[in-house]
Amino acid sequence: MPLSWNEIKARALAFSKEWEHESSEDAEAKSFWDDFFNVFGISRRRVATFEEAVKKGDSKQGFIDLLWKGVILVEHKSRGRDLDKAFRQAKDYFPGLKEHELPRYILVSDFQRFRLYDLDDDAMAEFALRDFANQVHLFGFIAGYEKRTYKEEDPVNIKAAELMGRLHDRLEETGYTGHALELYLVRLLFCLFADDTGIFEKGTFWQYLDLHTKPDGSDLAMHLASIFYTLDTPKEQRLKNLDENLAQFPYVNGKLFEENLPPAAFDSKMREMLLETCGLDWGNISPAIFGSMFQAVMNPKERRNLGAHYTSETNIQKVIKPLFLDDLYSEFEKAKGNTKRLNELHRKM
Repeated sequence: MPLSWNEIKARALAFSKEWEHESSEDAEAKSFWDDFFNVFGISRRRVATFEEAVKKGDSKQGFIDLLWKGVILVEHKSRGRDLDKAFRQAKDYFPGLKEHELPRYILVSDFQRFRLYDLDDDAMAEFALRDFANQVHLFGFIAGYEKRTYKEEDPVNIKAAELMGRLHDRLEETGYTGHALELYLVRLLFCLFADDTGIFEKGTFWQYLDLHTKPDGSDLAMHLASIFYTLDTPKEQRLKNLDENLAQFPYVNGKLFEENLPPAAFDSKMREMLLETCGLDWGNISPAIFGSMFQAVMNPKERRNLGAHYTSETNIQKVIKPLFLDDLYSEFEKAKGNTKRLNELHRKM
């Protein structure tokens, strides 16, 4: 669960006081940003890296001060430096980033001033360090409070379905078919949703695949198998020396990861495809409409007419609510506060 806004604001005030006299980029920038992420209860090491090497627009080698792939790029300068120039420098890194790595936000700072650019909404907010606590709501996307409104036919839902369909096709082409393929994709879908909806610490699955698998995809299936096995193993039954990057995955109490599946095989394009899929914000993808689209994209011929197979969430709800959801909601309301009745309702479901 994210920290409360009161807690975040209290931490922001402490952060402002701690750093009010700092001025040297080289000496303290990394500590500054570690503390910045801690304001939101986020470990910077889990989500973002310092000095990410990329080729700039002029083909010269560059190093991004801080990058949370797909989310935010930070360009940091010493006190009093030109923030307009810092923003232009940040944009120069974009040609060297892959599609799934491109951030929505750019943040530039000189310790005492911040500018946050929202590239999707073409908006910019500027404020002083001393006002950080009053402006901290701008960083709801870090804290886990971001609220975004999507149309039912929003492209993010369609893109997610198309990417999973393409991955399905590539796996099938390798000979990975039938029940194993279907269950494998369901497991991947669970991990994608879990990464952005609080089941995993945000970005855990994406960061693991990005940082711990080879670019050619040759070891991706092995790592996925390790993740699936870990998710099916209670923490008290795991190896005491289990790699900490695997140990961070929670135990999933259910049968989704119980069956032993044959190993799959990936190549560089398939790995890139999965990472691009990870880069979508699955917290804003509607499970209610995803199923209808995913059924369409599983068939390459139908995928060409995805819009024709698209069923809006509103229409889905019109069908399923009278069938069983209305009754379930009614039973749930009656069972609230009664453990026995809640358990009975759970068994019925």
